[in-house]
Amino acid sequence: MDPFTDRIKFLNNKEIKNGKYIVYWMQASQRVEYNHALEYSILKANDLNLPLLVFFGLTRDYPDANERHYYFMLEGLKESEKELAECGIQLIILDKSPEFGAIELSKNASLMIVDRGYLKIHRAWREYVAKNIKIPLLQVESDVIVPIEEASKKEEYSAATIRPKIKKKLKSYMIRLKRHNSKKKSLGITFDCIDLKKIKNVISLLGIDKGIKKVPNFQGGNSVAKKHLEIFLKNKLDKYDELRNDPSLDFLSNMSPYLHFGQISPLYIALKVQDIESPGKNAYLEELIIRRELSINYIFYNHNYDNLNGLPAWSKETLRQHEKDQRDYIYSKSELENAETHDPYWNAAQNEMKLKGKMHGYMRMYWGKKIIEWSQSPQKAYKIALHLNDKYELDGRDSNGYTGIAWCFGKHDRPWKERKIFGKVRYMSAGGLERKFNIEKYANKFS
Repeated sequence: MDPFTDRIKFLNNKEIKNGKYIVYWMQASQRVEYNHALEYSILKANDLNLPLLVFFGLTRDYPDANERHYYFMLEGLKESEKELAECGIQLIILDKSPEFGAIELSKNASLMIVDRGYLKIHRAWREYVAKNIKIPLLQVESDVIVPIEEASKKEEYSAATIRPKIKKKLKSYMIRLKRHNSKKKSLGITFDCIDLKKIKNVISLLGIDKGIKKVPNFQGGNSVAKKHLEIFLKNKLDKYDELRNDPSLDFLSNMSPYLHFGQISPLYIALKVQDIESPGKNAYLEELIIRRELSINYIFYNHNYDNLNGLPAWSKETLRQHEKDQRDYIYSKSELENAETHDPYWNAAQNEMKLKGKMHGYMRMYWGKKIIEWSQSPQKAYKIALHLNDKYELDGRDSNGYTGIAWCFGKHDRPWKERKIFGKVRYMSAGGLERKFNIEKYANKFS
């Protein structure tokens, strides 16, 4: 199968113009390596005998984003800029919301290609540009392995329902992506664009919220992502299935921030893992492919992915029935944000997120469950969980983040034994952590 099959979608029906260049509007797939949208753009530019420009729109007011997120993203873009320049391709970063920058660049272009985003804001940008430019806009999907609509035409109930659909088609899309060379260089085309030499200066220029600082443990960029991946494959994959849920240990891949910003390809990761004989291989591929693409399925097909209305009927009903139940503890958003609860394990999880920009996955489930237990209503709990997750997590504002929080409220799960506050939604306890892990070690680390 051709690597671009089923990944290309025409977003309008305009005709190719006689322009000076073609544009790849890079937004979701912020990388050079294993980027289907970029490779297809190079091929189209070569077919038209035109130079290729890569454009990125740097909006100043992306919802819930702050210095932590922007710094990580700009580090990755700086690396991509250098790699593209080595290929003779110029990266144009404009201080404009992406949809307006794309329209501006389209005026002298023959054709525009964009990668695919799944959140409401990403889809709205692309729809707006498609309607307001006079050239074709083609979308090329590159941040899932099985294209979202090929995997399923509807919202899936759980991993159990989407797994066979993805596995049936997986082999057809596990295709190594060849790099192509651009025939015509675009480095001489000048624009008044953002200079990434000093990221601190860019942050100051944009006036971004500086209240949440960059994290010391994660640096953005494809090369750093690959280093994390190599460490995982060499030192952690063998015991991943056995130890991944233990928050007192470190057996996670740390790929989620890089996948969130499109700085590494899920296909690249899957191919690397597939080539290794390891007892942890299948468990990791389940998370990377089935669970991750189930999350994307949810936010793509359910417009209410960021609120309680996106939940299944049974969980909404059971939470409503128990909304007035007596809470032993109720904490304000400020108390939760500052890790001022009676629970040292929950406080440690909140502190880990604030310090590292990434909470251990098992603790994020416990963290979300306790917010339900300690809030005046499910509605308030949902808003607080989303707010804190999006504010501090490098991979917040993301399909996995939205789905992970929804899971705490019953999404992609089944009804359990009925209890106070939670109704039939799954419950997690501090005692469960103590029985399973050396949770004191984790709590001491982030106290």
